[in-house]
Amino acid sequence: MDLEHKHQDDTSLDRLLQEWVVSEPLPPRFDEQVWHRIRRAETEPQASIWALMARLITVVVPRPKVACSYITVLLVVGVVTGAWEAQRQNNRLDSALGSRYLQSVNPFQAAAQKP
Repeated sequence: MDLEHKHQDDTSLDRLLQEWVVSEPLPPRFDEQVWHRIRRAETEPQASIWALMARLITVVVPRPKVACSYITVLLVVGVVTGAWEAQRQNNRLDSALGSRYLQSVNPFQAAAQKP
């Protein structure tokens, strides 16, 4: 749409809006209700990130596909984290057991290696 055509649409819309006449009266206390809604909207606190996350979970998780994928991701993260922690503890235990074995075979050599 070119600029001249848009300008013509604007003038025709302006003309139509100027000709428009409202024949029905406003409902009772209309102004008061409008200002009340404006004040209420201004005073409503902004939602925190946790409230938004909770709302997202309550809206999205009830869907079966999303719930299944969410549970799957949690299980995978749990298994990977558990395997990583188990590997770390096994390495530490292997080192401790190796040191104990060396000390039991030759107590003087193990004592000499300690700083």
